[in-house]
Amino acid sequence: MGNYFECNTCGRPFKEGQGIILTVAGNKLFFHSKACAFKFFKEVMENVDSEYLGKDVKEVYDKYQKIIDLKKKKAEKKI
Repeated sequence: MGNYFECNTCGRPFKEGQGIILTVAGNKLFFHSKACAFKFFKEVMENVDSEYLGKDVKEVYDKYQKIIDLKKKKAEKKI
């Protein structure tokens, strides 16, 4: 039988191979669904000091903006 884990957000048990398991800053986090993971990380983002996270958010934001811009350029009609 597989291992069971308990969701850190709602407490629901789930089997190994299901759900989302992440290690962040040395802490193992278990979520039975993406909704619980989103709820958890949304609260983390709201509570974190923007001084520490601002640079990283900007880097990731810029990365995805570049990807979106490339997709738009590829989708343009060429005559």
